[in-house]
Amino acid sequence: MLRRFWLFFAQAVTVLLALMFIIATLKPQWLQRQGQFGKQLAEPIVALREVAPGIGTGPAQASYADAAQKAMPAVVNVFSSKDGSLPPDPRAKDPLFRYFFGDKNKGKQQEQQPASNLGSGVIVSSEGYILTNQHVVDGADQIEIALADGRTTNAKVIGVDPETDLAVLKVNMTNLPTITLGRMDQTRVGDVVLAIGNPFGVGQTVTMGIVSALGRNHLGINTFENFIQTDAAINPGNSGGALVDVNGNLLGINTAIYSRSGGSLGIGFAIPVSTARSVLESIITTGSVTRGWIGVEPQDVTPEIAESFGLEQKSGAIVAGVLKNGPADRAGIKPGDILVSVNGQEITDTTRLLNVIAQIKPGTDAKVHLVRKSREMDLDVTIGKRPPPPKQPAEENGGGDQDDDGG
Repeated sequence: MLRRFWLFFAQAVTVLLALMFIIATLKPQWLQRQGQFGKQLAEPIVALREVAPGIGTGPAQASYADAAQKAMPAVVNVFSSKDGSLPPDPRAKDPLFRYFFGDKNKGKQQEQQPASNLGSGVIVSSEGYILTNQHVVDGADQIEIALADGRTTNAKVIGVDPETDLAVLKVNMTNLPTITLGRMDQTRVGDVVLAIGNPFGVGQTVTMGIVSALGRNHLGINTFENFIQTDAAINPGNSGGALVDVNGNLLGINTAIYSRSGGSLGIGFAIPVSTARSVLESIITTGSVTRGWIGVEPQDVTPEIAESFGLEQKSGAIVAGVLKNGPADRAGIKPGDILVSVNGQEITDTTRLLNVIAQIKPGTDAKVHLVRKSREMDLDVTIGKRPPPPKQPAEENGGGDQDDDGG
């Protein structure tokens, strides 16, 4: 049987080889066409670049679980109240929640409800220091902190800085998880970021987005603005929470949202970690934040203002008013002067002027280069201490507008 099978196989191979020999001799083009067809199947029509097999294609195959797990333990819930009572369940305002679970406050007068705030905070030191927003704890009689591991404790306010909407709290607890501070100089637009907080009181939540912009200002949220803009979802209750990078390092303190409905529209703002660190260290060291001030009311030099006043200078800050007997007044600065630079740092607008002067230590002299009636001059100004801003009522997740006396 095996011998017959082998004989049949040998005869078939012989016939096929003979057939191939005949085709190669009489019709060789048939074999060439067949080869070209196989080559077309193996090669692309045009030269394209594609990912090599086994290499991930980006966020769709990536996970940020490690970054979230690293940062989440250091993000806390902050409950503050003005009458010593803990705030009511924030879900009680939801009609759907009341429909299913009943109105726990039914029959009570609205004025009997404690005025309360709900927000988030970030543990930045094992000694118990927590960064949060000033508007989260503003005017609070009692502040309670709830950790991600279930522990709760009361906190006290070490200091606040209304002009950046930051506050430093302190708790007395052991074995506190802390967050690692990131570096703003390595942060770029397009970097993936995570926002961690307690939105609407539902519990700790992580949302993802990218850095949409850096150095956002002129928003009217705080006096000193240098915000990180992100499309990571930030909602009421996220205030004071952490904005972290893909390694779980702190990049900013979530502060405000742009919204017409109260919910996230993909435009959120966070205070950079560089600003937060400076405020933290100043408050821990001195109990407050000290900034430079010269006592002027500046306005941006716009093309319209330059044209109306016949100014050659197209940028800078024009002095609209000078505080009597203030540092600028004593130095000889007058209304109508255009401030061009301070200590060699260019002044492009009022925000730049405010930030440059604020960084100068009070009591030191600064060289101000200005233009007065098309004539350039330098004046030495002894920097004064910036007075505290007037008390303003704060609004949840954004803070109230604050008066700004400029430099």
